[in-house]
Amino acid sequence: MVVRPSVAEEIAPRTAMPLETALLEHWMRLYYFEVDYDIGSSGVQDYSLREIREMLGISWEELDDLVFHDSQTLGGEDARQALADRFLDGDASRAMITHGSTEANFLIMTGLLRAGDDVVVLDPFYQQLYAVAEAVGCRLHRWPLRPERSFRPDFNELRELVTTSTKMIVVNFPHNPTGATLTAAEQQELLDVAESVGAYLVWDGAFTTLTYDSDPLPEPVLRYERAISMGTFSKAYGLPGLRVGWCLASQEVLATFAHLRDYTLLHLSPLVEKLAAHVLRHAERLTEPRRVQAQVHRQLLDDWIRQRSHQVRWVLPQGGVCGFPELLVGENVETLCHRLAQEHRVLLVPGICFGMERHVRLGFGGSQENLEGGLERLGRLLDSVG
Repeated sequence: MVVRPSVAEEIAPRTAMPLETALLEHWMRLYYFEVDYDIGSSGVQDYSLREIREMLGISWEELDDLVFHDSQTLGGEDARQALADRFLDGDASRAMITHGSTEANFLIMTGLLRAGDDVVVLDPFYQQLYAVAEAVGCRLHRWPLRPERSFRPDFNELRELVTTSTKMIVVNFPHNPTGATLTAAEQQELLDVAESVGAYLVWDGAFTTLTYDSDPLPEPVLRYERAISMGTFSKAYGLPGLRVGWCLASQEVLATFAHLRDYTLLHLSPLVEKLAAHVLRHAERLTEPRRVQAQVHRQLLDDWIRQRSHQVRWVLPQGGVCGFPELLVGENVETLCHRLAQEHRVLLVPGICFGMERHVRLGFGGSQENLEGGLERLGRLLDSVG
């Protein structure tokens, strides 16, 4: 096995803004394209262009007639309207098409936060949702999701963290990487806490449609004026390579983001936006088959973990297509994940990428062949280390 430094130490930040190394993205850069099986990613099985053309009724003639004009800063009118019709009761003035939710997050953090601001974030958490705020100079206050509570949030702890100085609360439910989510009543309680101090509530809804035992949660932007939502095609839609995301917010907030975009991406491709408009208008044609598939795979994975309860334990995810099991083995988990990739050609994400050393992010959104093949090789490695 190749001996590597810890992912947290391997490369040092070299940017003007003191951004920490993006541990998950760095891990993916090492192994995503070097494996036979991927059980570390957090999205559903990808679609091909042929599949989405046939499922959504997109003709080659329509694509051939597209002229490659520049698009508009907040997104082309057709794509923004399709987004608004899906999430905002048709109000396109509060919709922005972004280059994935990554751009939306960066615009939110750099456009609305200043050094010294107090920001409440979940823990564990996707690093981009707190690291940019930290680099801006904000004070982070962590709202823990504890394994002994099945990773469900404690609202009494939230109330202790939130004060009149709180500028922003950042969450993602269903949660990445644990799969925990909120009830509708809990979501309203979260909105009430944010509103009580006038804080922005940043809602990462990447997994909104991927729920198994409850309905998807309502759109918070329709219920609180300082709510800001992000979304993406990368998780539930099976279109990560299209790099389409969105940001839903007030017109004033979006005007701030437009100013920042003038110095970065300017706008998206009209070809990407045309495809995005079709997807948004008929989203369930893509998302529902993948949700049903993932539900079957969730049960398959739960059965596998029950059979290996001496090696692995987890909390059954209520949403999303990944869980956050703990490995009950003696070997360092990050080292084991390196071995799994290098010796067995299987991608699994070590929990250190989310700040928890004994856990791994284990995804079940791909094909059944991919999941079963990855689990078989992971099982062999676990057996070898005891």
